[in-house]
Amino acid sequence: MSRRPPTPKRKPKPATPAELRDAIRDEALRLGFDAVGFAAANAGSEARDQRLRRLVEFLDAGWQGDMGWLGERTEQRADPQTLWRDARTVVSLAVNYAPPTDPLEVLRLDDRAGISVYAQGRDYHEVMKSKLKALGRFIWDTYRHELKVFVDTAPLMEKPMAQMAGHGWQGKHTNLVSRRFGSWLFLGEILLSVELPPDPPESDHCGQCRACLDICPTKAFPAPYRLEARRCISYLTIEHEGPIDRALRPLLGNRIYGCDDCLAVCPWNKFAKEARETALMPRPALNAPLLVELAALDDESFRKRFAGTAIKRIGRDRFVRNVAYALGNSASPAALPAIEGLLQDSSPLVRGAAVWALSRLAPGEFDRRRPLADEGDASVKAEWSPGSASL
Repeated sequence: MSRRPPTPKRKPKPATPAELRDAIRDEALRLGFDAVGFAAANAGSEARDQRLRRLVEFLDAGWQGDMGWLGERTEQRADPQTLWRDARTVVSLAVNYAPPTDPLEVLRLDDRAGISVYAQGRDYHEVMKSKLKALGRFIWDTYRHELKVFVDTAPLMEKPMAQMAGHGWQGKHTNLVSRRFGSWLFLGEILLSVELPPDPPESDHCGQCRACLDICPTKAFPAPYRLEARRCISYLTIEHEGPIDRALRPLLGNRIYGCDDCLAVCPWNKFAKEARETALMPRPALNAPLLVELAALDDESFRKRFAGTAIKRIGRDRFVRNVAYALGNSASPAALPAIEGLLQDSSPLVRGAAVWALSRLAPGEFDRRRPLADEGDASVKAEWSPGSASL
């Protein structure tokens, strides 16, 4: 019996650079991306040097805190062609995640948890990755151009790339601002081995506005366009691994995962439209949940509740640490039973946060129990020390 000859590979579809760019844009929009932009992978030495200089200034000041990875591969962060030498074009893709309601409203509810908008739905990395891979397959299958896909997975400075591709500009809070979508864009990139016509870059439209700088509870912006991550609530509640500085804890309020203040107050949000990607819609269980419920989560229930979300990656102990600080800021005696339970937690990180919360809500009880506290962990002992309740 004769064997059938192998199916011949499909020949790449011929296209001019402009036709290829338009085809990629059309397919990306069909796949559910809200904005598509193109920029040269080699932006020129001046732009590259400026990005690198600002990154080095940030690192030299120590503002990265625990995010030591920011100090690695700095040259690659500033120049996509050092990340992949065959890169000729950056395709910058964006998905809108604008919330249906004002994210600042939850900050008025002391018994509820404030969770950043981006973390209330499915993990955006997975949503973006799926779309980017589908677009990459389309480009390869149709045109046979080499490419690499990125979504927060490599040392690539996404916001400067997005500005070069025309999506928006880095505002005074260092986040991307769009005239079409306000503050609410997730970003991903495809590096292409073919040179395509670039889109015009976006210019800065912040003007004299200082809304994002002035609203920051912890004063994390030492100057416009400069962020000290060590004071940023998003950094403190997500990236920082140990106890949070006592002077900053009262400023967290009820924010337990991230902070949207500087994003939500931006005047350009008046042009934003609610997100249409259903996977990014807030889950009811993550929209202003009760703090006392979250304080009762053990590791298994934490994993179950936050499966598929960005929250899961910080782990139960760091998350409940944040919940304990929020309970301490609630000014509600009704939170005391939850705090009492956390004082017996197996995690020193959680116990230490619970001691601080007790000192805030019931200073008399804190003083009564302090001499009797039986604690073997040095960091928790420090929370019981005299004067710790003064902050």
